[in-house]
Amino acid sequence: MDIGRRARSIAMVRQLGPGLVTGAADDDPSGIATYSQAGAQFGFGLLWTLVLTYPLMCAVQLVSAHIGRVTGHGLAKNMGDILPRWLVTSLIALLFIANTINIGADIAAMGDAAELVVGAGGHIFTVAFAIGSLLLQMFVPYRRYAAFLKWLTLVLFAYVALVFMVHVDWPAAAKGLVWPVIAGTSGITTVVAIFGTTISPYLFFWQSSQEAEEVATSADARPLVDAPEQAPHEYSRMRLDTFGGMAISNLVAIAIMIGTAATLNAAGKTDISTAADAAQALRPVAGQFAFLLFALGIIGTGLLAVPVLAGSAAYAVGEARNWKIGLEHKPWEAVGFYSVIGVATVLGIVIDWSPIDPIKALFWSAVINGVVAVPIMAAMMIVVARHSAMGRFTATRWLLFFGWAATFVMAVAALAMLVF
Repeated sequence: MDIGRRARSIAMVRQLGPGLVTGAADDDPSGIATYSQAGAQFGFGLLWTLVLTYPLMCAVQLVSAHIGRVTGHGLAKNMGDILPRWLVTSLIALLFIANTINIGADIAAMGDAAELVVGAGGHIFTVAFAIGSLLLQMFVPYRRYAAFLKWLTLVLFAYVALVFMVHVDWPAAAKGLVWPVIAGTSGITTVVAIFGTTISPYLFFWQSSQEAEEVATSADARPLVDAPEQAPHEYSRMRLDTFGGMAISNLVAIAIMIGTAATLNAAGKTDISTAADAAQALRPVAGQFAFLLFALGIIGTGLLAVPVLAGSAAYAVGEARNWKIGLEHKPWEAVGFYSVIGVATVLGIVIDWSPIDPIKALFWSAVINGVVAVPIMAAMMIVVARHSAMGRFTATRWLLFFGWAATFVMAVAALAMLVF
């Protein structure tokens, strides 16, 4: 590769940031469990869902990014400008509850995966992972921490590697990608779970707040409503970042589903409840190395997702309460913001040690996420179309079309989740 092409490649990688981390955090341990269950139970039959969700999640995450970069504020602040305060407070409270349950399930999965690898100490690993994540958010400078999260996304390629280590019926996989199949009530429930884990409210808040944080921490960056000359470059960057991040997210989800379909479903092992169950079941079917890749991937994705879950809740609560927010501040400079991160993480640990069934907890967090996502997405679409908020940078017709399409799909999914 010549110097010019190498420089362009490096520049392209450097443009990846909030969208890349957001997409990678979507493949958290609870998401891995959902995709593993779909592959183990239905083989290649539900791969089409991940093709369908790609343009929808790109649209909604791009709307989130645009709102943050154009206004210089996150979703909660912008929602508060158009919705009644009581409604915004209620939505954020439900977001906090769902995120806390998800944190508990994710760190429990990380602890279980570490115990599978080491042989003991699941609860100890769980606490260590949670505390380590909390300390990183509190005491590592934002720029360094954001770079750490970006590099951590590389762990996702463990699942892509898994696909090339097992025998895959590629014609059947290709058919599953393009031929929609839903088998009975359990198939409908799994489809709803895939939509719920792929398009989640905490991802909206995180990407929007990270765009706003980029504005706050960069000496040259300003909200686009105040610096329209920056728009062409920033819009190009956001599109590359979001399309790339969501592509990586969906490709990894597809790899997980193909890998578990080719191994667990082919071997008749269809009863998978958690990501750790999937890793354990892979050991006798796909071998020790495949098992290690899967288990270590759970730990890596958890380290990536837990700060996104806790951080998105803190941004939402802090913006709604007009607190000083942002990871660029020291803990004593933004006490309320970091208190929310700490409380969400500690409650996650408590959930892991409690008698609460983590599978039922994850189900109810998915229900809450699915229901809460609909009014939040509708509010986002109203904000991104308003000249009073976005100035001349309101959404294009195509972005509005796909954004509202995603909102409609999530409304149908939420209704189906409650019915089935």
